[in-house]
Amino acid sequence: MFEYGGYAGKFLRLDLTNKKASTMPITKEMARQFIGGNGFGVKILYDELKPRVDPLSPENKVMFASGPIQGTMIPTAGRSGVFTKSPLTNYFFDSYGGGSFGPEVKYAGYDGIIVEGQAKEPTYVRVSDDEVEFNKASHLWGKTTFETQEILKKDLNEPKAQIACIGPAGERLVRFACTIWGARAAGRGGSGAVLGTKNLKAIVVRGTKDVRVPDINAFDEYMSELYVKITINPSTGKALPTLGTPGVTTTQNQLGILGTRNWQTETFAEIEKISGESMRSKIVVKDKGCMACPIRCTKLSYVRTGPYAGTFDEGPEYETIWAYGSNCGVSSLEVIAKADRMSDEYGVDTISAGAVISFAMECYEKGILSKDKVDGLDLKFGNESALLDLLKKISMREGIGDLLSEGAERASKKIGKGAEKYAITIKGLENAGHSPRGLKGYSLGMATATRGGSHQDGRPTAERIGKSPTDRRTTEGKPEYAIGTQHVTALMDSMCLCRMTEGIYGLFEITNEHLNTINVVTGMDMTLPELTECAERIYNLERAFNCREGHRREHDVLAERFMTEPIPDGPSKGMYCPSEELEKLKDKYYELRSWDKETGIPTKTKLLQLGLTNAAKDFYG
Repeated sequence: MFEYGGYAGKFLRLDLTNKKASTMPITKEMARQFIGGNGFGVKILYDELKPRVDPLSPENKVMFASGPIQGTMIPTAGRSGVFTKSPLTNYFFDSYGGGSFGPEVKYAGYDGIIVEGQAKEPTYVRVSDDEVEFNKASHLWGKTTFETQEILKKDLNEPKAQIACIGPAGERLVRFACTIWGARAAGRGGSGAVLGTKNLKAIVVRGTKDVRVPDINAFDEYMSELYVKITINPSTGKALPTLGTPGVTTTQNQLGILGTRNWQTETFAEIEKISGESMRSKIVVKDKGCMACPIRCTKLSYVRTGPYAGTFDEGPEYETIWAYGSNCGVSSLEVIAKADRMSDEYGVDTISAGAVISFAMECYEKGILSKDKVDGLDLKFGNESALLDLLKKISMREGIGDLLSEGAERASKKIGKGAEKYAITIKGLENAGHSPRGLKGYSLGMATATRGGSHQDGRPTAERIGKSPTDRRTTEGKPEYAIGTQHVTALMDSMCLCRMTEGIYGLFEITNEHLNTINVVTGMDMTLPELTECAERIYNLERAFNCREGHRREHDVLAERFMTEPIPDGPSKGMYCPSEELEKLKDKYYELRSWDKETGIPTKTKLLQLGLTNAAKDFYG
């Protein structure tokens, strides 16, 4: 039995090339230094991937992993992650989804699953505790994610099985294809395309084992206290249970930081039509929570009337409302719900897909893409049918969709004619629905984020709600803020805690709440400085992974629009992040991190201090 509570004590390794399964033990040192989830993902991939591996080659790997809390009843313990080298960014990437897949992997006796090699034909893998089977999946190839799960549960007579799978977008190697389990998406970074190139359609998991904690009475007492804190907190106790993440939509617009028409502006005139309040009254039919979660922020929706009547959707969430809504100039919740449902079925990231479509719309608006170049579609902002048609084309790589499925940055370079200016990406990843122009700390956090355009490294929350150490409009204290949020996200992603609880645990610093949860589940008896160093170690190893791939200081930038065009109107009018301002912030940020100011590479001293000896050897011999 593994010494620490919360862990199964081993990984399952799936060799698709040879159809072999094996296990890899987790050491006590690894658990204590890297925690789980994100930490395990970057540790394994850094050690096992050769530099400059093509993300869509058999040499790349995909890892599914959870943290020590998964399989317990700690609130939000349903979350788990997927880790790989991204076909969009060519860097380390981690993406997360709720539901119950991660806990089921733990119940089967594993802290994670490492997928390597390439199957000769479409394959799915069945994991039932210690039994692992490699099976043909030719009958599933071409099926949507929901069809795939239904077929497998019926054929295997496993109605309670948890299934991670890809859809047609992953099969066609769309670079922002995602991995779906249930109706939850590990959306960003293109893990679905990596699984597609491996011919892996699905992993079916069923487990019957227990997850141990060192002191069940202390655990129950702590868990009860945590549930009370969640219940009485204004965000997790009222706002999120009522409106879910769509409640943020109105707040963003009121601050003038809601991306609209491909970020040409940041206020949306028809905000009332796509607000969380409107969604609640028009299409929400039920509240839903992931495993072990009392917040129930997911809103099940059903379109009752109109051309999209009958659309049932788990969501849409805020990011999807922004991506297919304001950023594409669309003001219909019914259309957004339809696009969200299609995205889940095809297995494509809603953020990147919406951003790519809005990019194409602006290119069309500017005359860079003519109607004949986009298969006759009228790609004007707000054209609802064109949005849905283009989403299908992208997911199936049909016509203009084949080009756009490469992502906005790659597509813009092929289009030329100045299209690069309208590709709103950071490190090759389409920017999420939060404004680097209107939030100065978030701006620096995004520029230095290891994932690029994901809002899950640097965080916007504290600045948006006025709880950051300094005002969102000033640069004062922002390097410290950016580092703090990045450490919090690295730790929460290693614990696999949902972001909805960041207000409970800590918005921009690691707190005793994080520490108490780790200690009551694992019995590690960590100290707060030790846990904070874990987060710093994980983030520095992510940075080292990317630097080994060629990342340098000059790549820590934002999309051109964010650095050259002030917000043209609204409450945040005039705000942006000029390059000279960003460079000054980076100087201080690198100094605080002990990263080389010229290159952006972590110094040898810092890497050795954190125990990252292999990374230190890679860069300094």
